[in-house]
Amino acid sequence: MTALPKILYAAEVVQQICEEYNWRFCFIGGLAVQRWGEPRFTQDVDLTLLTGFGQEEPFIDALLGRLHPRTLDAKAFALVNRVLLLKTSDNVPVDVALGALPFEEACITRATPWSWIPGKILLTCSAEDLVVHKVFAGRPLDWLDVERVLTRQHGRINLPQVREDLRPLLELKGTHEALAQLETVIAAVNDRLRKD
Repeated sequence: MTALPKILYAAEVVQQICEEYNWRFCFIGGLAVQRWGEPRFTQDVDLTLLTGFGQEEPFIDALLGRLHPRTLDAKAFALVNRVLLLKTSDNVPVDVALGALPFEEACITRATPWSWIPGKILLTCSAEDLVVHKVFAGRPLDWLDVERVLTRQHGRINLPQVREDLRPLLELKGTHEALAQLETVIAAVNDRLRKD
């Protein structure tokens, strides 16, 4: 089995758990990039699980009962950092963001099914919400993903929504430079596609 299908099958296992509990969730990160950007190698499964503030423990305990912790203090780490670090039985890393912010709830509400092969469906965030996540994270690979999503979804992505959702998140982070960088990437993509 190649790396990507292994990740996708691991995501399917995680999705089944979430659906059994009727939890609200969606996949973000590298899996969503497979859908909206350029397919690339990804090593883990990233998802947002809507827990709210103050109700995280039952979600954490349920997941720890079904998947394996990646650290000895996984529960304590999750309660402080709002990310539960898990792995599946075949050692695929799973990062569960414990969602509570209005954007995270909206992202889950806007999520749609992605049929990655016939009969296999995963619930991923929208292209717009993926761009927001990637700009917020702001690592070099994230910016490359942003460029690829904007290129592949050119003319179909709701940029005003992206900007509107980004502003309050970047205020929380205490940085606004990413908005200017996003505009630079948008302009570069538009310019390149006009010339092609």
